Amino acid sequence: MVKVSVIIPVYNAEKYLEESIDGILNQTLDDLEVLCVDDGSTDRSLEILKEISAKDERVKYFHQENRGGGAARNVAIPKASGKYIYFMDADDILETTALKEFWDIAEEKELDFLLFQATNYAEDTGEYYETEDYTMAELAEEVGDKIFSYEDIGDLLFKMSVTPWSKFYNREFVIKSGAQFAEGLIFHDNIFFFDIIFQAKRIYFYKKCLYTRRRHSASSTGAGDLRFVDFVTISDMIWEKCFKHDVFDRFIKELAFKKVNKVYARYKGIKDEFKPNYYEAMKKDYERIASDERFCKFFYDALNNNDKRIFKVVLKSKDFDDFKLLIKNYELTRDNEWLTNENLRLNKLNSQLTNSNSWQMTKKLRRN
Repeated sequence: MVKVSVIIPVYNAEKYLEESIDGILNQTLDDLEVLCVDDGSTDRSLEILKEISAKDERVKYFHQENRGGGAARNVAIPKASGKYIYFMDADDILETTALKEFWDIAEEKELDFLLFQATNYAEDTGEYYETEDYTMAELAEEVGDKIFSYEDIGDLLFKMSVTPWSKFYNREFVIKSGAQFAEGLIFHDNIFFFDIIFQAKRIYFYKKCLYTRRRHSASSTGAGDLRFVDFVTISDMIWEKCFKHDVFDRFIKELAFKKVNKVYARYKGIKDEFKPNYYEAMKKDYERIASDERFCKFFYDALNNNDKRIFKVVLKSKDFDDFKLLIKNYELTRDNEWLTNENLRLNKLNSQLTNSNSWQMTKKLRRN
């Protein structure tokens, strides 16, 4: 048994693959194996894996027809022999001391998994920048240096990054959990996360940034293409995991928010040519919810006012063109309401200021 199994799904990553794997092979912890699963690449990725494997016996490669990153990870998990599993993306960068630091902490604290921070690198501009998704500052402040589980953090659970590469997992825990990545879908890591998180009893937040996520146009979750329709399916699968672990009622407000607000946000991010497809999936999903009168009320009551209106607009619309018109009118109305309320707030603030004693006392000075 090695200390760490690093699992890397690979799809058309020839531009970044050697750099990413070198970052693993040059780790200060060298008792590891690297399991790379080529997911039907059409570039030189498979040839590069063969070349690297021939030079370093710690690297093993596998090949499958294109089935997606989720399927590639699922293939590799049972092949791993390490005490811990680390999932790496083929185009990203891990600091060379990371695995040793993770190992030391996980061993000392006997963790199910360790959670840590990451930063972003915009390839087009060369800019490094942080986002709340990966710094998880609010969660970090809440848990401090404590071992925790989902029961200790309430709705902050939904502010935890779902990405597998921001976790360092105990392999035995992963196997026993039975968690799998969704196959054939993007955003597949959500399903693994929501199965794992409700079973983990010992989680630790390592407040250190040791991973760089490369952002570029080829990124699946940033492409805005037809695959974005998968997010509607993923939102249903998240509900199923919450039902499975008997936490749906506890998190109904947060799940309702994801079902409407987050789903609609993905609609806005998809390219215009694919919006009709996304709308159809969204409408079908909401009609399914609305068809159960008792459940719909339970769900509807959990929505905030903004999301209630979006939900109703989707249901009311006759077709995609009608939806575009209705949602545009709603957003204009919402923006006007905000401007009106903001104007009232500023007028009230101005009135309080001009009627204050200090304002009256300095009136003469202002005239001079």
